[in-house]
Amino acid sequence: MDILIGVGIFIATLFFIEGGYAVWRTLTDPAKKRVRRRLMNLSQPEMEKEEGGLERRVLMSEVPWLNRILQKLDWSRKTTFLLEQAGIQRPMGFFLLLSLVLAGAGFFAGSWITASHLVALFFAAILGVFPFFYILSKRKRRMAKFERQLPEALELMARALKAGHAFTGGLKMVADEMDEPIGLEFDKTLAEISFGIEITGALKNLSRRVDCPDLRFFVISILIQRETGGNLAEILANISSLIWERFKLHGRIRVLSAEGKFSAIVLIALPFLVGSLLGFLNPVYLKVLFTDPLGHLMIGFALVMMVMGILVMKKMVAIKV
Repeated sequence: MDILIGVGIFIATLFFIEGGYAVWRTLTDPAKKRVRRRLMNLSQPEMEKEEGGLERRVLMSEVPWLNRILQKLDWSRKTTFLLEQAGIQRPMGFFLLLSLVLAGAGFFAGSWITASHLVALFFAAILGVFPFFYILSKRKRRMAKFERQLPEALELMARALKAGHAFTGGLKMVADEMDEPIGLEFDKTLAEISFGIEITGALKNLSRRVDCPDLRFFVISILIQRETGGNLAEILANISSLIWERFKLHGRIRVLSAEGKFSAIVLIALPFLVGSLLGFLNPVYLKVLFTDPLGHLMIGFALVMMVMGILVMKKMVAIKV
């Protein structure tokens, strides 16, 4: 058992040194940082041709041997796609090494705190997945911000079209005037058009790159208009108005469902609060639940019923608009 602990500490130390060196080299080379940011802004995670035949490759790690390995894995391309949606400029290999370093540090800390290897593995798992939870959280916030910016961007494009600008001119106004993420994503679309991709292909790449239902509605409307004709400025203004009205309706629903959400929180927290209070006032009263096999069964049944109740309440108060 001591040999396993020694091997684990050696592996954790090795990953810590390797990850620290990669971080140090990244932070101390501003020229590579600028080049990597430009490459990441103009890159797609899929190692295949996009709409229009433009083929792009992605640097997944600055460590050559790790980059070669990650290029062959399907899940690494999916993770790189999440990084792009989150607007993170670091390559995927950086987060992989960081995850391994944190997992090793968690295992070492758990082994130092307690002799239980299960506890050490639990600490390692929690710290190891933390970087990927950060990626998902930042991606969610970025997509939500893009969705909030979209109706304003469509209004700006509609005004530009009414003023006599071309469709690409409206895209450029959004890219120049609006903040990240929508300004950056529209700038990528303009760059693809400049590389020779058709507008329809560039818009399809945009809808695939950004997880936003309203954006897909906008892209489909543009594609239909280019096939059938019509007043594009009026179409964009109507889509923007529709999105604004949906936001207003969503706000009303959120206010009306606030009471139900608060009631759900109270009902979920009440058993734990009452149990903690009884355990503090009379520890012997609840001791049988943790010592008797029937008490274990009752606790398990209560937890299952609580989970079912939480799912039902969540379904009741979650109204999609």
